Amino acid sequence: MDVLRSVALFGGAALFEIGGAWLIWQGVREHRGWVWIGAGVVALGIYGFFAALQPDANFGRILAAYGGVFVAGSLVWGMVVDGFRPDRWDVTGALLCLAGVAVIMYAPRPAA
Repeated sequence: MDVLRSVALFGGAALFEIGGAWLIWQGVREHRGWVWIGAGVVALGIYGFFAALQPDANFGRILAAYGGVFVAGSLVWGMVVDGFRPDRWDVTGALLCLAGVAVIMYAPRPAA
């Protein structure tokens, strides 16, 4: 159950962090204005709560693993929202990152 909860929290974190960064990008680079930027800042704040709710108590582990989720999620966001088409090296890199997430977060560890 903890693994499913953790995966769901990583998904929510990715949605809010990548979405927040995208909103800020749109506000600044695409000149959509302060409302977009403000919405992005709020979304980035919500992202922090998702990370804090992870079942593992180690901040460094959570953020290191989330980095891999962010890499893969960013490519998916680009495909869905911006029409980006990753090449085989993008996909290979994302899969390697997700393998790293699995090792960092879900490898068996001795009880403390």
